[in-house]
Amino acid sequence: MSSSSPKWYSTVTRYQWLVLLVASLGWVFDAFEGQIYNLTRADMLPELLHVDAGDPLVKVWGERFLGIFLLGGTFGGLLFSSLADKWGRNPVMALTILFYSVFSGITAFAGEIWQVGALRFLVAMGVGGEWAVGAALVAEVFPKEARERAGGIFHATSVAGLWLAAASGLWVGTQWRTAYMIGVIPALLVLWVRFSIKEPEAWKEARKSKAKRMGSFSELLGTPRWRSRAIFGALLAMVGLATFWGVVVAGQDIAADFLKRAGDPDWSSKSKIAFGFIQTAGAGAGMLAFGPLSARWGCKKTFVFMHLAALAMTPIICWLPSYFGSYALLLVLLPVFGFFAQGIHAGYAAFFPALFPTHLRATGSGFCFNTGRLLAAPVLIWLSAWMKSTMDLRTAITCLGGFFLLGLLFLACLPETQGEDLPE
Repeated sequence: MSSSSPKWYSTVTRYQWLVLLVASLGWVFDAFEGQIYNLTRADMLPELLHVDAGDPLVKVWGERFLGIFLLGGTFGGLLFSSLADKWGRNPVMALTILFYSVFSGITAFAGEIWQVGALRFLVAMGVGGEWAVGAALVAEVFPKEARERAGGIFHATSVAGLWLAAASGLWVGTQWRTAYMIGVIPALLVLWVRFSIKEPEAWKEARKSKAKRMGSFSELLGTPRWRSRAIFGALLAMVGLATFWGVVVAGQDIAADFLKRAGDPDWSSKSKIAFGFIQTAGAGAGMLAFGPLSARWGCKKTFVFMHLAALAMTPIICWLPSYFGSYALLLVLLPVFGFFAQGIHAGYAAFFPALFPTHLRATGSGFCFNTGRLLAAPVLIWLSAWMKSTMDLRTAITCLGGFFLLGLLFLACLPETQGEDLPE
């Protein structure tokens, strides 16, 4: 009788767990910093604009700040991912955490609207940069048989950041400046990063032989092999990020629409709970599941499964609860929808670093994720807004769910990485 195969974590060392913990904490606070604005904007913007909460200027500036954050995240993601290949994972991870924590804290003292805009751009730079550095570091430190699972765990911890932001928002109430002061806390993580994280051996070797090519965008986009992976990786990320903003976060809108139709006076708070806690719990489970599934099937097959399931679940959550007139059914379906539609995102941390060589790993991963973010902007700003303003909400979301099909086309142009050594 043959002995059972060893557990995936049996060869993982204490130091490798430490790397995963530190990188994940950076990503937790990364998600926190991105979400805290959404929870404080209703109180912050009227105060700084010196207008009532219902003034049209509040919505105008709210959308402007979302655009500023998008641009800052893209710029910072591309800059810091390249620097992580040039300077090393340790110093750049520490720098990105300092960026988003210190400038978040300074936001608490902002007295003018333009100051908040500038500070949100700087916070976004750190937020955009940390993910690529952390994903590359985890991929390089963990053995290949544990790489997909570790990457999935790393990305899944973002849910803790969202919950932390929600809890902070409830605690501070209308005192928005206090929420930004809480954002300084991650700066303490920098000391831990600097003194506990070593540069991966693969990066040290690459620096010896390819010093001038480290973090080179010209090589990334000038070499056909890496260029193809970068472009289709960015398009794959675009699908996930466009559907996140256009479809996934609409879970709250679907719940609110259902409750309004039912005449529930408490529709606002109930819909926030439905999305912020119930659907997000399913999303966290989906991201944690991506690693084990990809270890069994490979990243590409897992992506295909998740995309198809998300495509199927989109019309189901839009129409089935309304057909049966059951809000309880919607609450059951939302975490299932989140499991697939948001679980996709964990695959980026497991998949993108394995597509590129060490001297371009953070650069390539950052290019995929952040260019995907930029490409998703037109879907969020124009197409999604237009469809939701001219169609019934459920019809618009169902149509936007068709974007999940595009992911299958882009996946066909990317290689499978299961069981493969990282390219050099």
